Amino acid sequence: MGILEGKNILVAGVTMNTSIGYRVAELAQEEGATVVVSNFGRAMSLTSRILKRLDPQPALLELDVTNDEHLAGLADALRAVGIDRLDGVVHSIAYANPETALGGKFLTTPFADVSTAIQVSAYSLVSLTMACKPLLANPSSVVGLSFDARISWPTYDWMGVSKSALESTSRYLARFLGPEGIRCNIVAAGPIETIAKKAIPGADSFNDIWAGRAPLGWDPKDNTAAAKAVVALLSDWFPMTSGEMIHVDGGLHSTGA
Repeated sequence: MGILEGKNILVAGVTMNTSIGYRVAELAQEEGATVVVSNFGRAMSLTSRILKRLDPQPALLELDVTNDEHLAGLADALRAVGIDRLDGVVHSIAYANPETALGGKFLTTPFADVSTAIQVSAYSLVSLTMACKPLLANPSSVVGLSFDARISWPTYDWMGVSKSALESTSRYLARFLGPEGIRCNIVAAGPIETIAKKAIPGADSFNDIWAGRAPLGWDPKDNTAAAKAVVALLSDWFPMTSGEMIHVDGGLHSTGA
């Protein structure tokens, strides 16, 4: 019997099998969960293809977290695929314009692009959670994914600010939703070779930083460690943990220069 046996989990924002979200979906199924996945637009075709690797193949919903109609209809869309109760939600969503908001352009990024980055990468944790709230069980768990934004990073720029907002947003969700048995936590992973990372100009420098400083070492092609942390937080094994950020980065966050 797996640690997610009988649970229903929504993993929002899966595009490729290299993503943490995909590995979460895979492990969650192995641990007994019924999984539903979401994406939107042109990425839906990519997601549909990679989901064929999973057995059973999860239902795929279209969900743009900036689209009010999609959010308003999410609970009904979940019911339509047989989900009338959610035990967990995984927020694997982020976006910043690589031409203007990343790669060292921090001082010149127009506010329109800053606003988009923060809405998609941080505010969406609230909008997604509230869209799911009619189905969220007591207890249930919301888990977001970050890249430790307590400090600045080269090239990360407004995505770093957005992730900082995401981390703070999770703490406030934990405050306001805790009385209803909803936990909200963040997993801060080290650099992983995902589509999102490849979109960041100069992001390969992160691999060099981790190679030299992570006490446990780090494999940027391995998304399993971070996914295991997410699955653990979705389970009943962390019943009184909320508002927390769990580092899965080979220990680098604990080191100095």
